[in-house]
Amino acid sequence: MYEPIRTQSVHSTVDGPNPDFPHRSREEELDIQLAGHLAALLAVTDELRATKASADLDRAAERLAEQVGRLRGGRTPVRASTGGRRERGTAALHRRAHALAGRALVVAASRADTAAAILAAERMDAHTAALDPRELASR
Repeated sequence: MYEPIRTQSVHSTVDGPNPDFPHRSREEELDIQLAGHLAALLAVTDELRATKASADLDRAAERLAEQVGRLRGGRTPVRASTGGRRERGTAALHRRAHALAGRALVVAASRADTAAAILAAERMDAHTAALDPRELASR
């Protein structure tokens, strides 16, 4: 009733890993993911810095850039120019930054990166404090 399979399956991994396909470890994947979340948080932080000067945001941006550079093997992250303002409310930016910091915290905790986890938790706290309590209740 069924014809036997005569060729090797294309889905087979019997031959071992394909040398033409780049493979990354779980740690490398988590590094890439964490660097992406921190870079996105850095971009939102730069946007917030463009709307209002703050020493806290300046320090946070430098620390974020440092962590992204560390995770990317010393390559410095691309920074948003502070001249091109987008018309977006600061509350929306703080909510976005809080969400990104939360994602970064989850990945940092899963890869046991204490420095990145502490930084992400501090940024979550800072963005929570910057929001109006009524906005937090409406989430």
